[in-house]
Amino acid sequence: MSDPELPQLVEHLFRHRYGRMVASLVRVIGAHRLDLAEDVVQEAMMRALRTWPAEGVPERPDAWVFRVARNLALDTLRRSAVAARAEQELARWAADEPPPAAREGIADDTLRMMFTCCHPMVPPETRVPLVLKTVGAFGVSEIAAALLQKEGTIAQRLSRGKARLQALDVRFEVPPQHELPQRLPLVLEVLYLMFNEGYRAHRGHDLVRQDLVEEAVRLCALLLEDTATARPEVHALLALMLLLGARIPARTDALGELLTLAEQDRAQWDQSWLRCGFQHFRKSIGGDELSTYHCEAAIASIHAVAADYAATDWRRVLAEYDRLLQLADSPIVRLNRAVALAKVEGPAQGLAALRPLESERALDDYFLLPATAAYLHWQSGDCERAAALFEQALAMPSSAPEQRLLQRRLAACNQRQPAPRW
Repeated sequence: MSDPELPQLVEHLFRHRYGRMVASLVRVIGAHRLDLAEDVVQEAMMRALRTWPAEGVPERPDAWVFRVARNLALDTLRRSAVAARAEQELARWAADEPPPAAREGIADDTLRMMFTCCHPMVPPETRVPLVLKTVGAFGVSEIAAALLQKEGTIAQRLSRGKARLQALDVRFEVPPQHELPQRLPLVLEVLYLMFNEGYRAHRGHDLVRQDLVEEAVRLCALLLEDTATARPEVHALLALMLLLGARIPARTDALGELLTLAEQDRAQWDQSWLRCGFQHFRKSIGGDELSTYHCEAAIASIHAVAADYAATDWRRVLAEYDRLLQLADSPIVRLNRAVALAKVEGPAQGLAALRPLESERALDDYFLLPATAAYLHWQSGDCERAAALFEQALAMPSSAPEQRLLQRRLAACNQRQPAPRW
């Protein structure tokens, strides 16, 4: 492997293995040593960048990184009684032998880490950022974008969350049955955000981060293997992920340019993911409670059954957004509902629904708000106002494919071309 390829390999390991390595270390050395676990995994990744160009890439890069992280952790703990107990456990993990704890209940350290971060004694506002950081390897800016918060706010929450975990003697486990109703929704929220960031990256060169999509699907499916967590809302969330994830092969063209839902070739949608998504959607209907994931999965299913974009039943989509608003009123839901409303009643009604959102501080840097308004003005024939809004959207954070799509739309709008389907 050439030197230029090494950073990509280490980045790949970071995205795919960081959370699992941190979780495995925490299981052995304790949640109160989360900072140590994160520090040694990051240092091991840096040592890989320094060592592999001279010594070559090992046959199993992930095992090499974990062994270095394990040894760094043991060096730190050498003078304590923890080291003697930890050494055997960490050696077994590095050798790919399943640790005893992994054979009890949900067999995945990553999910155990998620439940640990969602402990009732951890401040509520810190739980989701903490999981996204420790499990999903999200940076502060990525978490801020996903949660529509300022980076400084997220940094403070992470600091408070870690301090609280370190002060508590929290067991590294899936919680007992009586605690699940309180903690499972937070885990589902994190999986939802992890999938969303993978499906539509807020920043960077790529539109999709397939590793996050697949990890969110894997962890959600793992929840369904345990009777304590195999609940209707979990089926609904997995259905939503699969029905949306099925579109990924058609979301970009051969050159990597973003294709809107109206432009996608539905023959390229992953049929196995669609079938599996509908299976879980049917299973989700068995409960007495309606969750936001049920509504969003229903919307995804309406798009999935339409033969083409023109056949979309937008009235049903709008009805589902109305139900979603009753369950969880948020600026993002209102923005998406405005799109459906415009489809049903015309762009003027859509623009009227968007106006109250202009004062929502949570959407200050959310490019889809001005971009959506730009499309509706364009459809209404006001190209000058549409162009100004496209320029406003271009000044906000977004991924490179989204930026290029906005630039193409702005150019077409300035040339007074007809507004495309969107």
